[in-house]
Amino acid sequence: METQESILSLPVNFVPTPTQEYRGYRKEKHLTEAAGAPVEHLQPPAELKRQAFLPGPRVLIYEQDSTVMDPATGSTTVLLKKKFLPSFVSDGPNDNRIASAGMPPVSKNSFGDFIQTPGTDSFDTVQTFTVTRMALTNVQRALKSAGVANPIPWQWNAGSNTEPISVFAHGLPNTMNAFYQRSSKCLKFGDFIKPGSSPAQRIFTCRSLDIVAHETGHAILDALQPNWLSASAPVQTGGLHESFGDLNAIFLTLSQMDLVEGIIVQTKSNLHNKTFLADLAEEFGLALGRTNGLRNADNDFKLSEVGTEVHAISQVFTGAIYDILADIFAFERNISLKDDAQTLFDSAHYLFGLLLRSLIESPATNAVYVDVANQMLSFAAADNKPVQYRNFIRNRFALREIIVSPTPLTEDHKVGFKFEAPQHTNGKHHVQDRSRCCGTMKLEEYFDMSYLQDEINELKKFKKK
Repeated sequence: METQESILSLPVNFVPTPTQEYRGYRKEKHLTEAAGAPVEHLQPPAELKRQAFLPGPRVLIYEQDSTVMDPATGSTTVLLKKKFLPSFVSDGPNDNRIASAGMPPVSKNSFGDFIQTPGTDSFDTVQTFTVTRMALTNVQRALKSAGVANPIPWQWNAGSNTEPISVFAHGLPNTMNAFYQRSSKCLKFGDFIKPGSSPAQRIFTCRSLDIVAHETGHAILDALQPNWLSASAPVQTGGLHESFGDLNAIFLTLSQMDLVEGIIVQTKSNLHNKTFLADLAEEFGLALGRTNGLRNADNDFKLSEVGTEVHAISQVFTGAIYDILADIFAFERNISLKDDAQTLFDSAHYLFGLLLRSLIESPATNAVYVDVANQMLSFAAADNKPVQYRNFIRNRFALREIIVSPTPLTEDHKVGFKFEAPQHTNGKHHVQDRSRCCGTMKLEEYFDMSYLQDEINELKKFKKK
């Protein structure tokens, strides 16, 4: 039997495989104790599909930010984990929706897996593809569970155009940023030298699950609401984009049961205790001298406190959703019936689907926070969830100054009631400040540049005397 020391000494790219002795044993048992002939279905159900699937690959990735300690063990070892992708992935890695780009393609090993050594270009390529794939899958599962079964097309997919998104793990050398770009149909991730590090330490944004999931969130929301990326939209519309990027990372983390179990251990089932779940992009944040990543989802910001900077205003919406998650989890906890980790997993899965449906059904242009809040209340009622769910949603949005409640927050929400936003924080007449946003929100293609053409037109009319 392997000792704990021998297991810990195994290389990170080790994948357990059957020994020769065990293979021989199984072969012998197959010959002597084989199962009988398969039983045919006399009347196979209509939904039964006799379809053979190629097995998916195993991959090795940073399951969280590369500086996060394992919350279950307290180990300083980064959260390197092997994951299984349950669908066919070709060399690259590539699949129908996502294509790795910018570096030499990575080939599967003899077991059909993408197990690469951390710190290499090949590892970063696999890491970036995998997190992008997991994020897209998690969104589509949440929608399908809520009755929205169609796959999510990328913004450019229409008719016969099924072009995938290209993912560049090292797409922005010496750049302290990352972005989704619609016109190039891509995600690009930067790398940079940590300021003040000696010897020089290079930080790769693609190694952060939070950052990859955040930028993938921009691509997904752009597919669902293609008018929301415009810088001429209200500031809260931009805030929804930045917030959804962060929330996409949070709910992707909560879709991984091992991480959910770690969060329960770390917080003792109180999501308002310190946890890596609420801290986003820790390594990047530390490089900038911050103590809790680029953003903290477990915050108390109100709209009147954050102005019009989109990065800041996004935290108001993110914080409200995080509080609603904590409220639903605390309400649903019943340790005599279900493990806390399973309760948190289920609560997050429902809330993510609720949020996605509400974003889809919000106005196609000029959407603000109150629009999403009202949709969430409507869907929660239609789902026959307990009235407490609607109370949590109403109360958290009210405390953030996103809605005005004409009735005390101690009373139950009345089905069908639509809330208004406070006049001073309705966000519909504010101009977006994108100075501190991620790279996606700073791209020129999302800004109205017509004034430049106006200047050219005026020049054409000019005549010298």
